[in-house]
Amino acid sequence: MYQEEPHFSFFRAPVRNVIPYKQISLLDTWRYITGHYARRRTEELRQIRDPKYARMYKAAKFDYCTFSGTFSVRREDKLIRHSGLLCLDFDHLPDVEGLFPELLQDECFDTMLLFRSPSGDGLKWIIPTDLTECSHADFFRSVSAYIAETYRVSVDSSGKDVCRACFLPYDPGAYLSPDFSQAL
Repeated sequence: MYQEEPHFSFFRAPVRNVIPYKQISLLDTWRYITGHYARRRTEELRQIRDPKYARMYKAAKFDYCTFSGTFSVRREDKLIRHSGLLCLDFDHLPDVEGLFPELLQDECFDTMLLFRSPSGDGLKWIIPTDLTECSHADFFRSVSAYIAETYRVSVDSSGKDVCRACFLPYDPGAYLSPDFSQAL
């Protein structure tokens, strides 16, 4: 359990905007995801069948955050403070709804936040990191290997970048750890 709730940078669309709008918390993010903010654009994205157009639409229309830290500019060398969080991105899953509860019950990692991806066929799993023994990228690689072995799914390798953008969709079924939901 955290002594202090982690904060990280939030950015307004489009993704080429690399200047943070503000800092937010896990509770703020959960409220955004479960609220109305991204509902229309998430529904529109899920109707797009052309993968290239869907990527362009997402990059142009979706707000995003950098779960692993706060930044002055979204660049690795502009990290102000690491949040103590890692975002694991699972794309094109054969069974999103099957993996969701498995991750919540994982024996090695506590789930801070878990939600369905903008496309609806993936998950975003936010877990705490331990950077006392290794770097962000090394921790990411270790967790990715564990996930591949345990769940037989792969993690998007871009998560090794501390400044990786995570698009924020609408997901009324998103999970937030009770450690951070007491204000609800």
